[in-house]
Amino acid sequence: MPKPALGRSAAAPPHTDTALNVAHLYDAHFDFVWRSLRRLGVPDSALDDAAQDVFVVVQRRVADFEGRSTLKTWLFGIVLRVASGHRRQRARSGREVAEDDTPLVGTHPDPQQAAIETEAARAVQALIDPMPEERRVVFVMMDLEDFTADEVAQSLGVGINTVYSRLRLARRDFEAGLKRMRAREQRRSP
Repeated sequence: MPKPALGRSAAAPPHTDTALNVAHLYDAHFDFVWRSLRRLGVPDSALDDAAQDVFVVVQRRVADFEGRSTLKTWLFGIVLRVASGHRRQRARSGREVAEDDTPLVGTHPDPQQAAIETEAARAVQALIDPMPEERRVVFVMMDLEDFTADEVAQSLGVGINTVYSRLRLARRDFEAGLKRMRAREQRRSP
């Protein structure tokens, strides 16, 4: 997903005198925010709005960042709340989540390899979408975004054993879904 311009010079410094520079955060973390929102169940048609909502919160709260967690963990906490709000709003309005209204796109320069990446991303998304939210969040953070268990526990405000339990269950869900997907593919092939 190409990142929309923020409307400022590209040479923005990473910090200001009193707070982190939001333009720098946007440049450095937009892809992470967009990808995380998608993985947390925000439908493709709402991703741009949700990403904008995240950076509006970042703009408002950046001065409050005390460095007690990593910047990425702090951003993920905002992403988590925004994603949850978008899903709740969609459920209240009675709108169904559209199936793949915007395709996930591979980034490899070779078109065939990009197509393979795209299909793999779709398969992973199809496997994590039905997971219960608390499992999906831990799975996304640890297995897809490489957070440590301590970072996940701190970010979610749960114990380390809870993190590992949710991860184990999420991996079990993922493996079971993968087996079902492979079985369907085998039935379709001649």
